[in-house]
Amino acid sequence: MLDWLLHGTIAVGDGQLAVREVVGNLFGLASALFGMRRLAWAWPVGLVGNALLFTVFVSGELSGATTEPLWGQAGRQVMFALASIYGWWRWTRRAPDAEGHAVTPRWATGRERLAILALAAVGYGAAYALLLQIGSWGPTTEAWILAGSLLATYGMARGWVEFWLVWIAVDVVGVTTLVRAGYYPTAGMYLFYGAFCVVGFLTWWRVERRTSDRTGPPVVVTSQQGAVA
Repeated sequence: MLDWLLHGTIAVGDGQLAVREVVGNLFGLASALFGMRRLAWAWPVGLVGNALLFTVFVSGELSGATTEPLWGQAGRQVMFALASIYGWWRWTRRAPDAEGHAVTPRWATGRERLAILALAAVGYGAAYALLLQIGSWGPTTEAWILAGSLLATYGMARGWVEFWLVWIAVDVVGVTTLVRAGYYPTAGMYLFYGAFCVVGFLTWWRVERRTSDRTGPPVVVTSQQGAVA
């Protein structure tokens, strides 16, 4: 079974797909589903998928269109693993609510959004320079996939509704990049993820609105002298 997972292939038309690429993406899908349901299982399940997909992208030999490693995609899996450990820790810091949810969605503050934009710009520049230096297959698009994925994972760990929008932006670039590189199962999963992220965004948005309606706006208490308490 282990040999089939690591070295097996699935015949598709005139070509073949690596079993670990398909299985790794299925774990990624399961992780996204758990994330939409705000369950802490999203993180360890995602870690398994990261490990499998790392071996796919770092080899380069399983692609139908290029034999060069996609270092951006491989590095993305490593960064995902590190971010997932952080997310797992953050989502298990406190007891889940009555329905088992590990986090309550909220919109990022104005300051947090500015920080996201700054990190996106710095992250893209750093990723592009690194990928260009090591000779990755497509540094222009891979840099955004890498930087955007890290931002989205961090946003998920923080419980920001916006993280779904970042994922959608990553998926748009990821589909075209992976099709050109010949990683068709992963490209197909990116396409599916894009639609899934729209559903996830709407789901978290509705939860955030319900939570806001229950708690209401912050109450400002004034003393008899007119000072804000």
